[in-house]
Amino acid sequence: MKLIYIYYFFLLLLLGCSPAQKTSEFSTLNVLFISVDDLNDWIAPLNGHKQAITPNLDKLFEQGVAFTNAHCSQAVCTASRNSLLSGIHPTTSGWYASTAAMRKNYNEVMEGHAMLPEYFKNNGYNTYAAGKVFHDGKSDYPNKTDDFWTDYAPEFWQNMEEHIEKAGFGYRGKMFYPFTKDGGQLVQLYGEENILENYMPVNRFYSLCGGPLAEDEIPEGGMYDEQIANWAIDKISKKQDKPFFMACGFIRPHVPYTAPQKYFDLYDIDSIIVPEVPEDEFNDIPMMGKSIAFGRTPLGGWYDVKRKAEILPELVHAYLACVSFVDEQIGKVLMALENSPNADNTIIVLWSDHGQHLGEKRHFRKQALWEEATRVPLLFSYPGIKPKGEICDKAVSLLDIYPTLLDLCQLPELPKLEGNSLTPLIENPEMEWDKPVLNTWYYKNHAVRSNNWRYIKYRDGGEELYDHRNDPGEHVNLASNPSYADVIAQLQQYLPKTDAIPAGKTEYTPDKLDKRIEEWIKNDSIPVWLR
Repeated sequence: MKLIYIYYFFLLLLLGCSPAQKTSEFSTLNVLFISVDDLNDWIAPLNGHKQAITPNLDKLFEQGVAFTNAHCSQAVCTASRNSLLSGIHPTTSGWYASTAAMRKNYNEVMEGHAMLPEYFKNNGYNTYAAGKVFHDGKSDYPNKTDDFWTDYAPEFWQNMEEHIEKAGFGYRGKMFYPFTKDGGQLVQLYGEENILENYMPVNRFYSLCGGPLAEDEIPEGGMYDEQIANWAIDKISKKQDKPFFMACGFIRPHVPYTAPQKYFDLYDIDSIIVPEVPEDEFNDIPMMGKSIAFGRTPLGGWYDVKRKAEILPELVHAYLACVSFVDEQIGKVLMALENSPNADNTIIVLWSDHGQHLGEKRHFRKQALWEEATRVPLLFSYPGIKPKGEICDKAVSLLDIYPTLLDLCQLPELPKLEGNSLTPLIENPEMEWDKPVLNTWYYKNHAVRSNNWRYIKYRDGGEELYDHRNDPGEHVNLASNPSYADVIAQLQQYLPKTDAIPAGKTEYTPDKLDKRIEEWIKNDSIPVWLR
């Protein structure tokens, strides 16, 4: 009898030491995998904007561990998501740009490997998808979709009302609608006719606009994020016959920054705090950095936003409203999980695919190598997690999510994964951790983000170095200061030894960044605001 008691005593000890308590009938934990498109550090734990109202994210962070120095592999939706879901960095895969290009070498990159949901499905999980998980939604690889998912939500945006589609004037990506009837701030400033004549079918002015939506501007079933949340709530509230992996991909705050009026009413436009941008911001930025900062609107983001009227407060207001809107949708799903039969056996991981500039470094949106573009929210929470409500400020990567989930769910490791399990940091956020993160923007443009430094090396040889202990806004480029040569030499060790040629090509050919610089030099036409 004593032996039996001793056996159960040691069994309890073992269970208590496992990464997460397993309290349901299943031998493995469920996963609620929440992604938020274009969500930057404007939430409370990351202190990016002190006016942001995100009560549900705040509550979630209090229940887990928040990584406040987490970064994407590449600051654009397609590359970042495919990197995270494959566990492979773009410099290995060549997946820098379009999904069409990625499909050309998919079999080669993924040989003997599996996308994250596919791996869970292969290991006995029901896998569910709602919203934007891959860049195109449930999959970027149509012939693989059923390999990834047991079930997936309808892509609600495919059947939008005609008047809602018309308001987008041909903007690519139906999932990002609805737009406002008036077209948004830049359309109002420069004239709809001019835009339609010169910039169709891809209306780049629409990449920077926002505003509150009237009832008749909202899809009949609600905003797409509301429909995504409702589908997930229905699924997660039911008792499952297997452990599940549920990916819930919210779309806002991706542009256009539109949401129902009540979320705008949370903020006073007259007191909105906008990013501070020094007048000499670009005095020490290399040419490739200037080309990146130019952005995607016709005459450059900063110039188009600033030249006729001050609309930056409106854009910041609209972005904050969208953050509060998506916070409420996340809260609905979390409440459904809390009230479900799955509450005591589900890991929650919440992440964003990249950050978002709202004027910092005179840049808008993502697609850059600076802090606001690469820094993302990342949180892990699960039953029995210790500690709770803790902050970890060590540099970590979205590549770390895949191996962390395998670790927590006790699934076999995969040799191609390039990230690190964060389980040790979840259990002890203060432990020593020195694993700098590699960010890439297109071919051979890299940033290395360590615990205290950001080092940027462009393919034309240009360099930037920022000390985040003293310069969190990255305003003073220290790269030319010989006093920091040793710091640069140390960080250069984390640059890739080889860079994969962009998928679909056999050799590198100049891209739009190179061509823009060539034109500037040839015509002595660098925009004044970038000098």
